[in-house]
Amino acid sequence: MNKHLWFVLTIFIVSCTLKAQEKKEKFLNELKQEIQKERIPGCGIVVIKNGQTVLLESLGLSDYAFTVPVDSNTIFSINSLSKIFAGTATMQLVEDGKIKLLDPISNYLDDLPNEWNEITIRQLLSHTSGLPDIEDTQNGGLIGGKGEKFAWDKVKNENIRFKAGESFDYIQTNYVLILKLIEKVSGMTYLEFLQKNQFDKIGINKEIVFGSSFESVQNKSSTYSYYEKNKQTGKYEKGEKLFEISEDFSPLVWADAGAFATTKALTKWIKALENDIFITSKSRKEMWTAVPLNDGQYGGFGGFLNGYGYGWPVIMRENHPAIAPIGGGRASLIIYPDDKLTIILLTNLTGSSPQKIIEKVAHHYWE
Repeated sequence: MNKHLWFVLTIFIVSCTLKAQEKKEKFLNELKQEIQKERIPGCGIVVIKNGQTVLLESLGLSDYAFTVPVDSNTIFSINSLSKIFAGTATMQLVEDGKIKLLDPISNYLDDLPNEWNEITIRQLLSHTSGLPDIEDTQNGGLIGGKGEKFAWDKVKNENIRFKAGESFDYIQTNYVLILKLIEKVSGMTYLEFLQKNQFDKIGINKEIVFGSSFESVQNKSSTYSYYEKNKQTGKYEKGEKLFEISEDFSPLVWADAGAFATTKALTKWIKALENDIFITSKSRKEMWTAVPLNDGQYGGFGGFLNGYGYGWPVIMRENHPAIAPIGGGRASLIIYPDDKLTIILLTNLTGSSPQKIIEKVAHHYWE
């Protein structure tokens, strides 16, 4: 290589490096402004571009009281992000020929109410089943407050809310049935299935765990909120004081919620999913496609989260469409397939809506 060509190549490489560094700095500056605005104690952020991790950053405190900083080993509560493992596990069973998504759940599970018998696996995955909710949304935990068996017996005696496929209703019962399905068909416990068929394949052991937030786990961040329950009105109101909170996730709902993970582990898992380690690209695209209601419309959380796939909320729009699972108002990852971009933001503040923060800062890495 002659000196002139070598000089041009060197200038090009330096220029690209400087541009990448400038992009990273602008992204982080805007991100930090949003974190400060939301008063988030601590968080972990990852940017994956063209299949490569271009940013892995830890900010703030994992434990506010004892001034413990967040680092790459910090385990965050990711709550409903747990559904991404369940959705993927279900597609693994589909690819193995053990279940069909359009089959009624009663083909696989016994002792269900007659009204539940025709509800399909696909309707469970997409929260369009019309089932009653096993979660006590007012007090937390399972309905009845007397354990899993009591709650399961009680919910089976509740009325159907609507005809399957007519509406979107985000409830825990759907994924309780998905967990029961996975266990029945595989002959394993739910966690055994995930460990063998997902986590072991990519060398994840203790970086993703399941349980309740008050259980002691090494490197686990505390979970915080600025909301306090008004004893007179019974409603939660946002204030200035930071509270440490805990949540009870029964093993019965682990397909729905109850996962805790590091940013590194989720990064490894997402890369494996996109590289067809768990399921084929065809199954992945189906899992990420919003399921229409009976009338052809779509259900979702509202705003830019206007559709829902198999455990994965979907952003349907012409420019920068995305898949955007969220958890507990404090954890999110958004995959922008057209931009070959994934951004993970795990925080320890309930109500911080990290999906909104990601949407504000993602433009720095859009194509």
